[in-house]
Formats: sequence, C-alpha cells, structure tokens
Amino acid sequence: MPTKKPGGNTSGRGTRDLHVKVKTAKGRKISSKLWLERQLNDPYVIAARRDGYRGRAAYKILELDDKFRFLVPGARVVDLGCAPGGWTQVAVRRVNALADRKSKLQGTVLGIDLQVVDPIPGAEIHVLDFLEEDADAKVKGWLGGQADVVMSDMAASSSGHKQTDHLRIIGLCEAAAYFAIDVLDEGGTFVAKVLQGGAENDLLNMLKKNFTKTMHVKPPSSRSDSSEKFVIATGFKGRAEG
Repeated sequence: MPTKKPGGNTSGRGTRDLHVKVKTAKGRKISSKLWLERQLNDPYVIAARRDGYRGRAAYKILELDDKFRFLVPGARVVDLGCAPGGWTQVAVRRVNALADRKSKLQGTVLGIDLQVVDPIPGAEIHVLDFLEEDADAKVKGWLGGQADVVMSDMAASSSGHKQTDHLRIIGLCEAAAYFAIDVLDEGGTFVAKVLQGGAENDLLNMLKKNFTKTMHVKPPSSRSDSSEKFVIATGFKGRAEG
C-alpha cells in the first residue's frame, strides 16, 4: 500500500491547520527556538506520532520503497545504524516479519547499532560495530544466510564543516556498501543516505560495478533545505569467486 501523505484535513469539518509558535525563553537560542517550532509544525513529525513510528525518517524509507519495491514480503533485511528504529519498524511491517498478513511469506529484519535500541516487535536487534572484521559473518549467522536488502540511514557526527561532514558520511556509506557486498544475496538491494557535495564518484563507480542499476533519489519527506539524498543500488551481481 502506498504511503499516506502526511497532513491535510481528515475531520470533514472544515478545520484549518494551526501553526504552533514557540516563545523564546530566557537563555534559549533563537536557533533552538526555530528548530523546536519547525519540529512541532512538521507534518512528518506529526504523522510519525500518529502512525506509531519513532521518527519522521520512517517516511523516507516508506517513500523509497513505494517507488522501488525492495521491502517485499519474505525479504531478509539488515538495517545498519538502526537507532532509533523508524526504518526497522517500516521494514517489519512491509516484509511481514510478524506474519500478521494473509501472505505465507514471512520476512526477517535485523537491526544493527553501536548503542542499545529499544526492542521492536518482529525485529532482532544487536549491538554491533559493522566495521568489525567478523561483523559480516555474525550477521549472516543471525540471518541464517544472505540478506536481500541492506539499508543505512547512518550519518557521522557533525563537525560543523560542510565539506568535512560530506567526506565523513561518504566514507561511512562506502563502508556500508562494502559490507552489503559481503552479506547480500544475488539480486539484492542496497539503500543508503549520502550528502550532496561532489565526493561520491568512487562510491558510485563501485556500486555500478556490483549492481545492475544505481540511482540517486531525494524523497518528498527529505527537507528541501537538507543536502541529504539517497543512493539506491538494485540487482546485486554477486560476489566474484576466488
């Protein structure tokens, strides 16, 4: 089912949308006030509370999956850097990990993070650094085989310097892509967040060699003033033997 668009009047009584304004308290920075005001009025934040997701980022993976259809019932999914868990929640529902649909196909969702993440029904969550030498073997052991989807909404800690942050997240995305190549089954999909900035050529070239199709996408729920976009690589060609 396509993602329901956030916002809009559903009461049928002609009510108007209300914009919440935040007063600037003594000692609160203007930037903090603006951030809080934006959060309170963000339709995706409001929708996340309504739909039971742990953050607005859930709608990014929902919209990407609506377009590319990789979270199918029965799929085995690895969510790297899964905290706080919004992407994992979406995956559980879409691959039928709880087996609560009529479909006989039941998927598997594995969340990986450096920190402890609150349990999510239908998902198996582990504290693990995916950069560890044996991380791929551990993941395949937990899955009982290869994955169909590896996805990552990870971002390196911000330094405040745009180009440095871009290089850090590209490096993290490259590491996630190499990890995906180690654990994906043939035909699998890799999805990851990147930042615009012109240093992703090596990443894209590597993905094009290993996947049949690679695309850049900015889903509607990604804020227009954000430099984030997502890379979608489909049709994993499989690991070379030897």
